[in-house]
Amino acid sequence: MKQPFGAPSSRPTVAGRDHAITTGHYLATVAAMRVLDDGGNAIDAGVTAALALAVLQPDIVCFAGVAPTLVYMADEERLVSLAGLGHWPRATDIREMRRHGDGVTVPEGLLRSVVPAAPATHIEALRRFGTISFEQAAGAALDIAKRGFYAYPSFVYNVQHAARKYSRWESNRNVFLPGGQPPKVGQLFVQLELAHTIEQLIVAEREARGDRDKKLAAVHDYFYRGPIAQRISDYHIENGGFLRYDDLRSFSVPAEEAISTRFKSYDVYSCDVWCQGVSMLEMLNILAGYELGALEHNSCAYIHLVTEAMNLAFADREAYLGDPRFSAVPTEMLLSEQFAAHRRKQINPQKAFGQMPSAGMVGGATGERVTAHQKISSGPKATADPDTIYSGVIDKRGNIYSATLSDNSADSPLIPGTGLAISSRGMQSRLDPSHPAFAQPGARPRLTPAPMIVAHAGRPVMSMGSPGGDVQFQAMLQVLIAVTEFNMPL
Repeated sequence: MKQPFGAPSSRPTVAGRDHAITTGHYLATVAAMRVLDDGGNAIDAGVTAALALAVLQPDIVCFAGVAPTLVYMADEERLVSLAGLGHWPRATDIREMRRHGDGVTVPEGLLRSVVPAAPATHIEALRRFGTISFEQAAGAALDIAKRGFYAYPSFVYNVQHAARKYSRWESNRNVFLPGGQPPKVGQLFVQLELAHTIEQLIVAEREARGDRDKKLAAVHDYFYRGPIAQRISDYHIENGGFLRYDDLRSFSVPAEEAISTRFKSYDVYSCDVWCQGVSMLEMLNILAGYELGALEHNSCAYIHLVTEAMNLAFADREAYLGDPRFSAVPTEMLLSEQFAAHRRKQINPQKAFGQMPSAGMVGGATGERVTAHQKISSGPKATADPDTIYSGVIDKRGNIYSATLSDNSADSPLIPGTGLAISSRGMQSRLDPSHPAFAQPGARPRLTPAPMIVAHAGRPVMSMGSPGGDVQFQAMLQVLIAVTEFNMPL
């Protein structure tokens, strides 16, 4: 195994004997550490951080956004996926979306809204795997929303960059463009309406009778069956949106088996194929056939090989991935060694693809479907503002929380009086019924956010995630290879 080239960093590797936490903002990390110090577990701390991040980084993650989550409980040796992604409303009208857009991609604004999954996911994570109350988990988020945080450069840049989008709705302008201007670095940024919403959820828990499960159920019901759900529904009805009270009332977050693959001596786990996690697993399968550690890190040969593996997996993502409840996703094929070997043969060590390669066809994939994919992939693409952040926690017992949180506040209106931008993840669906990610009532859009957990010798040892849409796996893949093949320090 070759050592990484260049001078080693003089910065000490962050290490701890009891726990490890990574988030997108130091205040979220501090909040999670306090939970662990008070005796909470990784899931308690992870949810606390996730709720705080929705306040601290509202330009890239929404309180009512998406939250695909992986949980590992060490005492049970059990790894579970929480499907933190909502579905298209029952009233979804494809003709209306085509009328307002380019006919291929979902138009910007209210019509992109799907059922918000993050609140239900966080509550379910606490109920199934946590030990603390919602009030304890949401305390930091409430305090930061009410008292404010000091605006930092990336937040200010993102709001400035999206100022035109924020200005489309009065509710967004009032929060993100106070006085008609984006916040300045160092300025206190307060979100009083969001604070009020969090406070209402806490009160619902306090006033509920019964045990911890019933109290957490009361928080879920206040959001999805109470005044918040009614406000969301009323706003959509008044402004031509698709979400209705019944969509929210019937929503729950399922716990599922994670999918996984073996990469050298590591097992890598992801959420199921309603997100793009399978794409990274396919990349790893393709690259498992090479001795990456024998190459010079970041040499032309190394970069070419990794890039082409990414291109092949992303082509298959476009051709095959959608909600498995509505689309026959060939998951077994995509994760098979046979398919990886088939795709590996298509990499020319001397020449790049130069464009999206054709999708792979092995073991029953149809030519018609791939032809449709090629036609769709050459059309207009959905655009999105920068978004997504990650929350990962490992506690001293070996429990792991790994969640990739997303949806921005510039892409859809804040529901007046709530401070909530509702998940605009519908942007990743397509309007062509032949596409596996077709926007249809009840179906989940294909999701780019995709957390990971990595195990070695049967023991989970790493949680992984990243911001950045399609950048996520371009970053995560290289980090994983750097650590496992080139022995780089974390």
